[in-house]
Amino acid sequence: MTDDTALIPFTIDIPQAQVDDLRARLAAARWPDQLPDVGWNQGVPVPEVRDLAEHWRSGYDWRRHEARLNEYPQFTTEIDGQHLHFVHVRSPEPAALPLVLVHGWPGSPAEFTELIGPLTDPRAHGGDPADAFHVVLPTLPGFGFSGPTQAAGQASTDRAAELIAALMDRLGYARYGTQGGDAGSFIAPQLGRLHPDRVAGVHVNALITIPPWDEDGADFSPADQAKLAELNDWSSKTTSGYAAIQSTRPQALAYGLTDSPVGLLGWIADIFHIFTNPAHDRLADALDVDAFLTNLSIMYFTGTVGSSMRLYTEGEQWGAALPSSGVPTACAVFPGDSTIRAIAQQQNNLVRWTEFDRGGHFAALEAPDLLLTDLREFFTPLR
Repeated sequence: MTDDTALIPFTIDIPQAQVDDLRARLAAARWPDQLPDVGWNQGVPVPEVRDLAEHWRSGYDWRRHEARLNEYPQFTTEIDGQHLHFVHVRSPEPAALPLVLVHGWPGSPAEFTELIGPLTDPRAHGGDPADAFHVVLPTLPGFGFSGPTQAAGQASTDRAAELIAALMDRLGYARYGTQGGDAGSFIAPQLGRLHPDRVAGVHVNALITIPPWDEDGADFSPADQAKLAELNDWSSKTTSGYAAIQSTRPQALAYGLTDSPVGLLGWIADIFHIFTNPAHDRLADALDVDAFLTNLSIMYFTGTVGSSMRLYTEGEQWGAALPSSGVPTACAVFPGDSTIRAIAQQQNNLVRWTEFDRGGHFAALEAPDLLLTDLREFFTPLR
């Protein structure tokens, strides 16, 4: 039964002193040197970070983006001792299907901003009102306005799925769909495992399929064998360095990233470059820089980069043999994704597989139109 008294309306209101301090720190940044002609081989190049930092300081308008986020109803609640922030936008269409959208790392509900209107009110956006959804966008424990986790184990993907399931109960949704990418691609299917009788369908992008150590891929397709070889070699590549540090020494990394906006910017920009559409070498070519900076600003203002990285330390699903929930599942594959279809089929009731030629790992930011269409088409027969 819905407990309305436990849902507290929330408005984002970052004190102006914090905004001014951010700009002052960006202006006073100390810059490292860089070897000539190394490009991105040792991390994000200094000119790229300088350009982004200057835009964050003098071109990016936090108040404008804060106001846009505040156009959507937001709430906080406490579930099993965990503070949880979420956006909840009900559709004007009475037959709308509830849909929970789960972000990954380093994300927030803000990354879904371009999707909220078309999902909740397709009639107003040139779509079919039969495709309408009531949208719930939780901020994961340890991230952003949900605040830091308070004890070991609270940042795990299993724990997040349990909290989101409880949130959907509290909102009174007996049947719903779910979508997630990156870490959300663990959490969304886990919701189906927890409540296969209530989850109508699971849609994932950037699905992380880590093979068992003894998987030789002999029965895989040539495409899956190539991805398996790439994943098996991933730990020896420079691109895996961020995950190794975040899964072992998140507290050590947190000091610099929490204190220095340029440090945070350089770290996150490098990770985005690794996973956005590989056809683009500059972040500005892959996605809207202001949307990127809005996510980054939320992480910086809330001081939650350290607690968000506990997801890597406490992630119990990394490499686990996961059972299928039986819930119909769709997988959207974008350029650069390393999803192995054979493993996705082993772990899910995979009924839809769609490959796209643009976009990337951060699909809601890079190709929201493609993600929107795929969501609508998948859920149409499941309503």
